[in-house]
Amino acid sequence: MYNKTIAELAEGLRSRQFSSRELTLAYLERIGQHQALNAFITATEDLALKQAEAADARLAAGDAEPLTGIPIAHKDIFCTDGIRTSCGSKMLDNFIAPYDATVVAKLQKAGAVMLGKLNMDEFAMGSSNETSFYGPVKNPWDLNAVPGGSSGGSAAAVAARLAAGVTGTDTGGSIRQPAAFCGITGLKPTYGRVSRYGMIAYASSLDQGGPMTRTAEDAAILLQAMAGFDERDSTSVDRPVPDYRAGLTQPLDGLKIGLPKEFFGEGLSSEVASAIEAALAEYRKLGAETVEVSMPNLKLAIPAYYVIAPAECSANLSRFDGVRFGYRCGNPADLTDLYTRSRGEGFGREVKRRILMGTYALSAGYYDAYYIKAQKIRRLISDDFKNALSSVDVLMGPVAPSVAFGIGEKIGNPIEMYLSDIYTIAVNLAGLPAMSIPAGLASGKPVGLQIIGNYFAEDRLLNVAHQYQLATRWHRLMPPGFE
Repeated sequence: MYNKTIAELAEGLRSRQFSSRELTLAYLERIGQHQALNAFITATEDLALKQAEAADARLAAGDAEPLTGIPIAHKDIFCTDGIRTSCGSKMLDNFIAPYDATVVAKLQKAGAVMLGKLNMDEFAMGSSNETSFYGPVKNPWDLNAVPGGSSGGSAAAVAARLAAGVTGTDTGGSIRQPAAFCGITGLKPTYGRVSRYGMIAYASSLDQGGPMTRTAEDAAILLQAMAGFDERDSTSVDRPVPDYRAGLTQPLDGLKIGLPKEFFGEGLSSEVASAIEAALAEYRKLGAETVEVSMPNLKLAIPAYYVIAPAECSANLSRFDGVRFGYRCGNPADLTDLYTRSRGEGFGREVKRRILMGTYALSAGYYDAYYIKAQKIRRLISDDFKNALSSVDVLMGPVAPSVAFGIGEKIGNPIEMYLSDIYTIAVNLAGLPAMSIPAGLASGKPVGLQIIGNYFAEDRLLNVAHQYQLATRWHRLMPPGFE
């Protein structure tokens, strides 16, 4: 059962081939068998079985939605009522959320079964899932390689068939890069399409939740339940949600694909480039046309991002002070000691680095020189995307310059680690939707193809991805040893 897609599982549940309880037990058993991956921080066995029994009752009554009875898991950045929500940090290791994030509540209302909470880079800061307080997640395709970050536990869980689908968040590529490294489908929606209420903030103007699944069709099913306006989230956009599955079968004849030349230059692995070119050749067979486009300001994306994101992180993480909730140091001498030691002991090295960077960028005398200038660059990058997408339907290119790298290989070199997000960060600065789909193997590891669309064009992205997946088998591959 675990090797079926969400769409296939939903059909099996409706036709009574198996029950949600049986399906949930199968996934829980598999989670137990593969604990060495370190994908889960918290498994919620009792809750999952209770929700599965409720789902079976809904199925028997004919009151089922597409996700009713489907076992999923959440990145441990989404608050879950009565369940630890750690953000992969010692700072929140003892935090029990008193409410559900909107995404969690929406998926629960749709009848999904929650298997647990997934490992992640601490406070979503990282590109490899090595900054987690709970240790690194391993890539199912190569246990010595990283799964990508920050949603590494989410990607590994789907790739290893520990959950039918999962939630992730994307601040600078944190859905797409791990999806590429683990050979699954990951979608970062338009900023404001999915509510951020109850999603612990890293960089508020960049963070966006989205689905991570085996296929584009499954991503459409999950996004359908996740998307929509939320009055509790000031960044949520009040815009109708289309039927994401309705347009999946639309043929690609006449599709115009833009290829940013900045995505195909120095630094891109030749193996990854070959896999991407093969995927583009497949799209041409499906009736699409490819044209080169230029976005000259993309080279400024990483420096702009690493001013804006740390600045917002510095402000957001100031609430973790050892007073109201979260980690508190022992026997503080005074209030200053309480603040200093609680934050010093509770936060990991990468989080401290970004807080310091952000505080510096926001400090008197540097705000105009760094933060304001970075925001101006952000506008230039948005304009580049606007110009490029005015003449094409979608943009395509690699998700990352290489396949998954080894655990420990880049953790000591922050700049090299940051460069692994070179093709994804600009999309977040512009607030556009984008996704990664499996597009081949290089040295036995998955390669992801990135598809970028216009604002609120998730339905078109899903259609473009689905048609490719109908013509290829990359999304059906399983990591060796996890069959």
